[in-house]
Amino acid sequence: MRMLINVPETVVADALRGMAAAHPELTVDVDNRVVMRRDAPVAGKVALISGGGSGHEPLHAGFVGPGMLSAACPGEVFTSPVPDQMVRAAAAVDSGAGVLFVVKNYTGDVLNFEMAAELAEDEGVQVAKVLVDDDVAVTDSLFTAGRRGTGATLFVEKIAGAAADEGAPLERVAAVARQVNEASRSFGVALSSVTTPAKGSPTFDLPPGELELGIGIHGEPGRERRPMMTSREIADFAVHAVLDDLQPTSPVLVLVNGMGATPLLELYGFNAEVQRVLSERHVSVARTLVGNYVTSLDMAGCSVTLCQLDEELLRLWDAPVETPALRWGR
Repeated sequence: MRMLINVPETVVADALRGMAAAHPELTVDVDNRVVMRRDAPVAGKVALISGGGSGHEPLHAGFVGPGMLSAACPGEVFTSPVPDQMVRAAAAVDSGAGVLFVVKNYTGDVLNFEMAAELAEDEGVQVAKVLVDDDVAVTDSLFTAGRRGTGATLFVEKIAGAAADEGAPLERVAAVARQVNEASRSFGVALSSVTTPAKGSPTFDLPPGELELGIGIHGEPGRERRPMMTSREIADFAVHAVLDDLQPTSPVLVLVNGMGATPLLELYGFNAEVQRVLSERHVSVARTLVGNYVTSLDMAGCSVTLCQLDEELLRLWDAPVETPALRWGR
């Protein structure tokens, strides 16, 4: 096992301690597994909270800060955070304007955030919830009922976070988040398996020279397994799958995302092919983001997410943001 860790049992706590040391602008509660803006609660501002299993970094803790999340709740690797984390986060960041929970569509996350919302409301916190379910590869999976939540989570957190920072009320922030999710679709591809610290070996068998089309961010099976394809061929398959479902009629926001072990050299080359397909399909591109943002530990692979924009969503995307993993305009 070649992993830069001490022992599997402390990998999340160790990472949180390191994050605290690198980012003094955040409050990192290592024991209770909550990462918050140091200036929270911000008076009059709706708070955004998200979370999920660790192993998808920088999602979610890397997106805590002005313009995005107020707090994030990291669970164990590929394991949902527990309701106590979310309730503690909600109490800490709520200014009285309410809290929006951004929840990826995985069964554990959905159940625990539902329970947390009920507990937080019992304590007087107004809570709204938005479910992210953008993956077009499969309808149901090992971890979900319905479509999985993947790359669009970044779009939801950024755009809804900008609306919250502008002082929009909870109902409006939640509506913006739902609009972004409904306007977004994703498709992922695995070139290798993923290795969790606890297992120390690949979690599924992907023989050399093969890839998995439509993989989930935990290594869940996709649509099909094929012999290795070129970047051009993968882009053709993935982007057509997204466009056939989304059918955009206005400019799109593009995320070309690495799964954790794919170099930027390859991702930018893949982006060239993604842009080619979009041009061939006469889809206008408003903005493009390339990098490792919604990962799966050490998996080699990529995903494509498109979001159909209107002028307001584009304005909110361009609004200033300052987080460990995403920052511009401030």
